[in-house]
Amino acid sequence: MNSSTPLHFDLVAAAHAAMIEHGFQPDFPAGTDAEVAAIQAHPELPDAPGAQDLRNLLWSSIDNDTSKDLDQIEWAEQLPDGRIRVLIGVADVDVRVKQGTVLDSRARSETTSVYTGVKVFPMLPAQLSEGITSLNENQDRVALVIEYAVDASGTVTDGKAYRALVRNRAQLAYNAVGAWLEGKAAAPAKVAADADLQAQLKLQDSAAQHMLGSRFQHGALDLETIETRPVMQGDQAVDITRQQTNRATSLIEEFMVAANGVIAKTFDDAGVASIRRVVRIPKRWDRIVEVAQGLGTTLPAEPDSKALNDFLLAQKQKDPDHFPDLSLTVIKLMGPGEYVLVKPKEVAPGHFGLAVQDYTHSTAPNRRFPDVVTQRLMKAWLGHTAQPYSEGDLDAIAQRCTLMEDGARKVEREMQKRIAAVVLHSRIGQTFQAIVTGVNNYGTFVRTLDPHVDGMLVNAGKPGSGKLDVGDHVTVKLVNTDPARGFIDFAM
Repeated sequence: MNSSTPLHFDLVAAAHAAMIEHGFQPDFPAGTDAEVAAIQAHPELPDAPGAQDLRNLLWSSIDNDTSKDLDQIEWAEQLPDGRIRVLIGVADVDVRVKQGTVLDSRARSETTSVYTGVKVFPMLPAQLSEGITSLNENQDRVALVIEYAVDASGTVTDGKAYRALVRNRAQLAYNAVGAWLEGKAAAPAKVAADADLQAQLKLQDSAAQHMLGSRFQHGALDLETIETRPVMQGDQAVDITRQQTNRATSLIEEFMVAANGVIAKTFDDAGVASIRRVVRIPKRWDRIVEVAQGLGTTLPAEPDSKALNDFLLAQKQKDPDHFPDLSLTVIKLMGPGEYVLVKPKEVAPGHFGLAVQDYTHSTAPNRRFPDVVTQRLMKAWLGHTAQPYSEGDLDAIAQRCTLMEDGARKVEREMQKRIAAVVLHSRIGQTFQAIVTGVNNYGTFVRTLDPHVDGMLVNAGKPGSGKLDVGDHVTVKLVNTDPARGFIDFAM
């Protein structure tokens, strides 16, 4: 029997409680309102010594449909030698949020914005991150510009950073731009109305495709995990939709990887201590080798990202339905990313998944504190002033950022399960096509194909009895949901 009764469960309250449980302080402290008011009282462009005026360029941003905290804008031009010059303008958050203020101390403690699906818990107040420190359309802003050139092989050269005045001419969204770049849909209205913007985006796409090919050749991992978001009606979650990657998401990802590499290399060359974003060589490489062996592929005994990616690409072609689960297995065995202090003349551990040696986080200062720190280090170096953080400070900040990022992942994962339990409650009794994703001592787990949600099979027989195995396609019936615990139960 179907359960058509909607379930009234306060997801926002649950998200708030989950934030506190995992070490966050989601409510802004005393003194926040006064500092925000003082910043908003001076909306004019702040002083930016040495800044170039680049407001005449046709800058644009591409982000999620619902994004309001715009961290970066992009522009490119064709060079006479065939290379493409790329400029990334990153919001200068530090010019408004000064070190040592209440706002800064709170950001240093929280370290990241947390996106729970039903509510964003921002690192900085929305009046700033969605307002005066956001690169909003048709607003003059101060930015840190990261510049580099891309050749036909995808090689990035001539990297540098400098301060500039910028103006976002077009706020665009991934889905619409991606569909247009792929030839699947007409151009979005702003793009259709401006031939120069069309040419600009196609040039950016060309540069990104060159870089993507180059990174894959060097062993960057082509991983595909399933990410979903709730469809909201007011404060109620009514459905779940899968977030798709496309040419526009790839464009921004490639541009940001290159920009972060430029900043890291600049610090190396300048002998400036900094915080790096690393994914170490997998300690559990032997288990990755076992997984590949079970699927008929022999990987080298020593970690080799190129060989691993070749295996992943082959499996994606062979078994696309189950590829997200293989990707998730590899991600877990590689281990999470972390932030580390890298001292002058010290070799960074590198980023195994991206196949890059020099990598930091610098392009999202409205929502990540490491990026604010990186921005301050770069501005001090550009301005020939004393560095704002000691090596001890940077080490402590790196450890805190790693800790809180882990907490944010846990909050977001718990809320995905609770949202799914709420959305599916009215569909109890319905049947779904699913794939078995896990069989262990705790039970048998499945993922439904539409919508993409994870649950447990409550009558699958004893674990390990041989009835079902990972990768099996099954038809299941939804029998129960428990939003408080994030449980979804299916039966065969």
